[in-house]
Amino acid sequence: MIVAAEGVVGILAGGGPLPSQVAERVLAEGRQVFIVGFQGFADPELLAPYPHKIIRLAAAGDILGTLHLHGCTELVLIGPVRRPAWRDIRPDAEGARILAKLGRAIFAGDDGLLGAIVRVLENEGFRVRGAHEFLKQQTRLEGALGKKVPDETGFSDIRRGLKILSVMSCLDIGQGCVVQNGLVLAVEALEGTDVMLERCAQLKQVDSVGGVLVKMPKTGQELRADMPTIGPVTITNAARSGLRGVAFQADGTILTDPAACIMEADRLGLFLYGLSEKEMKEIS
Repeated sequence: MIVAAEGVVGILAGGGPLPSQVAERVLAEGRQVFIVGFQGFADPELLAPYPHKIIRLAAAGDILGTLHLHGCTELVLIGPVRRPAWRDIRPDAEGARILAKLGRAIFAGDDGLLGAIVRVLENEGFRVRGAHEFLKQQTRLEGALGKKVPDETGFSDIRRGLKILSVMSCLDIGQGCVVQNGLVLAVEALEGTDVMLERCAQLKQVDSVGGVLVKMPKTGQELRADMPTIGPVTITNAARSGLRGVAFQADGTILTDPAACIMEADRLGLFLYGLSEKEMKEIS
Protein backbone atom coordinates (compact mmCIF):
# COMPACT_ATOMS: atom_id res chain seq x y z
CA MET A 1 0.00 0.00 0.00
CA ILE A 2 1.27 3.51 -0.86
CA VAL A 3 1.48 5.85 2.13
CA ALA A 4 0.07 9.30 1.40
CA ALA A 5 1.85 12.44 2.50
CA GLU A 6 -0.20 15.31 3.98
CA GLY A 7 -1.87 17.33 1.28
CA VAL A 8 -5.34 18.39 0.22
CA VAL A 9 -8.27 16.72 1.95
CA GLY A 10 -10.62 15.27 -0.66
CA ILE A 11 -14.29 14.71 0.14
CA LEU A 12 -16.40 12.16 -1.71
CA ALA A 13 -19.80 13.72 -1.16
CA GLY A 14 -23.21 12.13 -1.12
CA GLY A 15 -26.35 13.98 -0.06
CA GLY A 16 -27.17 16.16 2.91
CA PRO A 17 -25.30 18.91 4.78
CA LEU A 18 -22.39 16.90 6.21
CA PRO A 19 -20.00 17.15 3.21
CA SER A 20 -20.07 20.95 3.36
CA GLN A 21 -19.71 20.86 7.15
CA VAL A 22 -16.60 18.69 6.86
CA ALA A 23 -15.22 21.07 4.21
CA GLU A 24 -15.76 24.03 6.54
CA ARG A 25 -13.90 22.29 9.37
CA VAL A 26 -11.01 21.28 7.09
CA LEU A 27 -10.55 24.91 6.06
CA ALA A 28 -10.78 26.02 9.71
CA GLU A 29 -7.86 23.70 10.46
CA GLY A 30 -5.79 25.51 7.85
CA ARG A 31 -5.96 22.68 5.31
CA GLN A 32 -7.06 22.79 1.69
CA VAL A 33 -10.10 20.89 0.50
CA PHE A 34 -11.52 19.59 -2.77
CA ILE A 35 -14.93 17.94 -3.10
CA VAL A 36 -16.10 15.37 -5.61
CA GLY A 37 -19.89 15.44 -5.45
CA PHE A 38 -21.71 12.38 -6.71
CA GLN A 39 -24.15 13.36 -9.44
CA GLY A 40 -27.77 12.92 -8.39
CA PHE A 41 -26.87 12.76 -4.69
CA ALA A 42 -24.73 15.75 -3.67
CA ASP A 43 -26.40 19.16 -3.29
CA PRO A 44 -24.63 21.58 -5.69
CA GLU A 45 -25.82 24.62 -3.70
CA LEU A 46 -24.18 23.35 -0.50
CA LEU A 47 -20.94 22.55 -2.34
CA ALA A 48 -20.85 25.88 -4.23
CA PRO A 49 -18.64 27.76 -1.70
CA TYR A 50 -15.89 25.13 -1.99
CA PRO A 51 -13.66 23.89 -4.84
CA HIS A 52 -15.58 20.96 -6.28
CA LYS A 53 -16.62 18.93 -9.28
CA ILE A 54 -19.82 16.93 -9.78
CA ILE A 55 -19.06 13.49 -11.23
CA ARG A 56 -21.13 10.44 -12.05
CA LEU A 57 -20.84 7.76 -9.34
CA ALA A 58 -19.41 5.03 -11.60
CA ALA A 59 -16.95 7.30 -13.44
CA ALA A 60 -14.09 6.11 -11.25
CA GLY A 61 -11.41 7.18 -13.72
CA ASP A 62 -12.66 10.77 -13.65
CA ILE A 63 -13.05 10.67 -9.86
CA LEU A 64 -9.56 9.33 -9.13
CA GLY A 65 -7.95 11.52 -11.78
CA THR A 66 -9.65 14.63 -10.37
CA LEU A 67 -8.58 13.82 -6.81
CA HIS A 68 -4.96 13.28 -7.85
CA LEU A 69 -5.00 16.39 -10.07
CA HIS A 70 -6.00 18.54 -7.09
CA GLY A 71 -3.35 17.03 -4.81
CA CYS A 72 -5.70 15.07 -2.54
CA THR A 73 -3.88 12.69 -0.21
CA GLU A 74 -6.63 12.16 2.38
CA LEU A 75 -10.25 11.25 1.68
CA VAL A 76 -13.48 11.57 3.63
CA LEU A 77 -16.54 9.61 2.46
CA ILE A 78 -19.66 11.32 3.75
CA GLY A 79 -23.33 11.77 2.84
CA PRO A 80 -25.94 9.18 1.88
CA VAL A 81 -25.66 7.48 -1.52
CA ARG A 82 -28.32 5.02 -2.64
CA ARG A 83 -26.82 1.80 -4.00
CA PRO A 84 -27.58 1.88 -7.76
CA ALA A 85 -29.19 -0.91 -9.74
CA TRP A 86 -26.76 -2.87 -11.92
CA ARG A 87 -28.36 -1.60 -15.14
CA ASP A 88 -27.70 1.99 -14.06
CA ILE A 89 -24.02 1.69 -13.11
CA ARG A 90 -22.37 2.03 -16.55
CA PRO A 91 -18.79 2.04 -15.21
CA ASP A 92 -15.93 3.57 -17.16
CA ALA A 93 -12.74 1.54 -17.70
CA GLU A 94 -11.33 2.48 -14.29
CA GLY A 95 -14.70 1.79 -12.69
CA ALA A 96 -14.75 -1.69 -14.24
CA ARG A 97 -11.25 -2.33 -12.85
CA ILE A 98 -12.35 -1.27 -9.37
CA LEU A 99 -15.52 -3.35 -9.57
CA ALA A 100 -13.34 -6.35 -10.37
CA LYS A 101 -11.22 -5.55 -7.30
CA LEU A 102 -14.32 -5.33 -5.12
CA GLY A 103 -15.34 -8.82 -6.25
CA ARG A 104 -17.91 -10.51 -4.05
CA ALA A 105 -18.06 -7.51 -1.70
CA ILE A 106 -20.40 -5.90 -4.27
CA PHE A 107 -23.04 -8.44 -3.27
CA ALA A 108 -22.40 -8.07 0.46
CA GLY A 109 -24.25 -5.79 2.86
CA ASP A 110 -23.25 -2.19 3.40
CA ASP A 111 -20.47 -3.05 5.87
CA GLY A 112 -18.75 -5.48 3.52
CA LEU A 113 -19.04 -3.19 0.51
CA LEU A 114 -17.93 -0.01 2.29
CA GLY A 115 -15.02 -1.80 3.92
CA ALA A 116 -13.89 -3.05 0.52
CA ILE A 117 -14.21 0.44 -1.00
CA VAL A 118 -12.05 1.87 1.80
CA ARG A 119 -9.36 -0.77 1.12
CA VAL A 120 -9.40 0.00 -2.61
CA LEU A 121 -9.00 3.73 -1.94
CA GLU A 122 -6.13 3.05 0.45
CA ASN A 123 -4.45 0.91 -2.20
CA GLU A 124 -4.82 3.86 -4.59
CA GLY A 125 -2.61 5.88 -2.24
CA PHE A 126 -5.19 7.78 -0.17
CA ARG A 127 -5.50 7.89 3.58
CA VAL A 128 -9.20 7.43 4.39
CA ARG A 129 -10.44 9.42 7.37
CA GLY A 130 -13.79 9.53 9.10
CA ALA A 131 -16.00 12.61 9.05
CA HIS A 132 -16.18 12.38 12.84
CA GLU A 133 -12.45 13.17 13.00
CA PHE A 134 -13.28 16.66 11.74
CA LEU A 135 -16.75 17.07 13.27
CA LYS A 136 -15.68 16.46 16.87
CA GLN A 137 -18.20 18.94 18.28
CA GLN A 138 -21.00 16.97 16.63
CA THR A 139 -20.08 13.63 18.22
CA ARG A 140 -19.62 12.38 21.78
CA LEU A 141 -22.65 14.38 22.97
CA GLU A 142 -23.63 12.50 26.13
CA GLY A 143 -26.62 12.49 28.45
CA ALA A 144 -29.87 14.42 28.12
CA LEU A 145 -29.22 17.13 25.54
CA GLY A 146 -32.46 19.04 25.97
CA LYS A 147 -35.06 19.72 28.64
CA LYS A 148 -36.61 16.25 28.62
CA VAL A 149 -34.99 13.24 30.34
CA PRO A 150 -36.03 9.59 29.75
CA ASP A 151 -38.06 8.12 32.61
CA GLU A 152 -37.70 4.47 33.67
CA THR A 153 -40.01 3.28 30.88
CA GLY A 154 -37.96 5.29 28.41
CA PHE A 155 -34.67 3.80 29.65
CA SER A 156 -36.23 0.34 29.56
CA ASP A 157 -37.17 0.83 25.90
CA ILE A 158 -33.67 2.14 25.18
CA ARG A 159 -32.11 -0.97 26.71
CA ARG A 160 -34.47 -3.18 24.73
CA GLY A 161 -33.60 -1.33 21.53
CA LEU A 162 -29.85 -1.69 22.10
CA LYS A 163 -30.22 -5.43 22.63
CA ILE A 164 -32.24 -5.77 19.41
CA LEU A 165 -29.63 -3.81 17.45
CA SER A 166 -26.81 -5.86 18.97
CA VAL A 167 -28.47 -9.07 17.77
CA MET A 168 -29.15 -7.59 14.31
CA SER A 169 -25.63 -6.25 14.05
CA CYS A 170 -23.94 -9.43 12.88
CA LEU A 171 -26.51 -9.70 10.05
CA ASP A 172 -25.60 -6.23 8.69
CA ILE A 173 -29.26 -5.13 8.60
CA GLY A 174 -29.58 -1.62 9.98
CA GLN A 175 -28.60 1.00 12.52
CA GLY A 176 -31.93 1.80 14.15
CA CYS A 177 -35.10 0.43 15.67
CA VAL A 178 -38.19 1.70 17.47
CA VAL A 179 -39.41 0.23 20.74
CA GLN A 180 -42.62 1.13 22.59
CA ASN A 181 -43.15 -0.21 26.09
CA GLY A 182 -40.97 -3.24 25.33
CA LEU A 183 -42.63 -3.95 21.97
CA VAL A 184 -40.41 -3.66 18.88
CA LEU A 185 -42.44 -1.64 16.37
CA ALA A 186 -39.87 -1.57 13.57
CA VAL A 187 -36.25 -2.20 12.65
CA GLU A 188 -34.36 -0.21 10.03
CA ALA A 189 -33.33 -1.95 6.83
CA LEU A 190 -32.66 -0.63 3.33
CA GLU A 191 -35.43 1.98 3.55
CA GLY A 192 -33.58 4.17 6.06
CA THR A 193 -34.62 5.86 9.28
CA ASP A 194 -37.22 8.28 7.93
CA VAL A 195 -39.26 5.64 6.09
CA MET A 196 -39.03 3.35 9.12
CA LEU A 197 -40.48 6.14 11.25
CA GLU A 198 -43.35 6.59 8.79
CA ARG A 199 -44.27 2.93 9.28
CA CYS A 200 -44.26 3.38 13.05
CA ALA A 201 -47.02 5.96 12.86
CA GLN A 202 -49.37 3.13 11.82
CA LEU A 203 -47.98 0.62 14.33
CA LYS A 204 -47.83 2.57 17.58
CA GLN A 205 -49.90 1.33 20.52
CA VAL A 206 -52.44 4.05 21.29
CA ASP A 207 -53.01 2.91 24.88
CA SER A 208 -49.34 3.28 25.86
CA VAL A 209 -46.71 6.00 26.14
CA GLY A 210 -44.88 6.85 22.92
CA GLY A 211 -42.01 4.75 21.65
CA VAL A 212 -38.27 5.48 21.41
CA LEU A 213 -36.01 5.59 18.37
CA VAL A 214 -32.65 3.98 19.17
CA LYS A 215 -29.62 4.32 16.87
CA MET A 216 -26.16 2.79 17.14
CA PRO A 217 -23.44 1.52 14.78
CA LYS A 218 -23.30 -2.14 13.87
CA THR A 219 -20.51 -4.26 15.32
CA GLY A 220 -17.44 -3.88 13.12
CA GLN A 221 -19.06 -1.12 11.07
CA GLU A 222 -16.61 0.91 8.96
CA LEU A 223 -17.21 4.23 10.71
CA ARG A 224 -14.87 6.06 8.35
CA ALA A 225 -17.42 5.49 5.61
CA ASP A 226 -20.75 5.04 7.36
CA MET A 227 -21.40 6.51 10.81
CA PRO A 228 -25.05 6.81 11.94
CA THR A 229 -26.41 10.36 11.73
CA ILE A 230 -29.27 12.23 13.34
CA GLY A 231 -30.56 15.60 12.16
CA PRO A 232 -33.45 17.93 13.00
CA VAL A 233 -35.64 16.18 10.42
CA THR A 234 -35.12 12.92 12.34
CA ILE A 235 -36.50 14.59 15.47
CA THR A 236 -39.44 16.05 13.56
CA ASN A 237 -40.31 12.69 11.99
CA ALA A 238 -39.98 10.91 15.33
CA ALA A 239 -42.54 13.28 16.87
CA ARG A 240 -44.80 12.97 13.83
CA SER A 241 -44.82 9.20 14.34
CA GLY A 242 -45.86 9.56 17.98
CA LEU A 243 -42.50 8.82 19.61
CA ARG A 244 -41.42 10.33 22.89
CA GLY A 245 -37.68 10.34 22.43
CA VAL A 246 -34.51 9.54 20.51
CA ALA A 247 -31.47 7.79 21.97
CA PHE A 248 -28.12 7.11 20.32
CA GLN A 249 -24.60 5.88 20.99
CA ALA A 250 -22.72 9.10 21.68
CA ASP A 251 -19.31 8.06 20.37
CA GLY A 252 -20.81 6.40 17.29
CA THR A 253 -23.27 9.00 15.97
CA ILE A 254 -22.98 12.37 14.23
CA LEU A 255 -25.60 15.04 14.89
CA THR A 256 -25.78 17.09 11.69
CA ASP A 257 -26.78 20.22 13.66
CA PRO A 258 -26.72 19.66 17.45
CA ALA A 259 -28.26 23.02 18.37
CA ALA A 260 -31.12 22.60 15.89
CA CYS A 261 -31.70 19.00 17.02
CA ILE A 262 -31.94 20.09 20.67
CA MET A 263 -34.21 23.03 19.82
CA GLU A 264 -36.52 20.78 17.80
CA ALA A 265 -36.62 18.14 20.56
CA ASP A 266 -37.51 20.79 23.15
CA ARG A 267 -40.13 22.34 20.87
CA LEU A 268 -41.81 18.98 20.31
CA GLY A 269 -41.40 17.68 23.87
CA LEU A 270 -39.08 14.77 23.01
CA PHE A 271 -35.98 13.68 24.87
CA LEU A 272 -32.69 13.48 22.99
CA TYR A 273 -30.22 11.27 24.83
CA GLY A 274 -26.61 10.35 24.06
CA LEU A 275 -25.48 7.08 25.63
CA SER A 276 -21.97 7.21 27.06
CA GLU A 277 -19.40 4.45 26.66
CA LYS A 278 -20.01 3.46 30.29
CA GLU A 279 -23.77 3.19 29.76
CA MET A 280 -23.27 1.14 26.61
CA LYS A 281 -21.06 -1.32 28.51
CA GLU A 282 -23.54 -1.57 31.40
CA ILE A 283 -26.40 -2.34 29.02
CA SER A 284 -24.51 -4.86 26.85
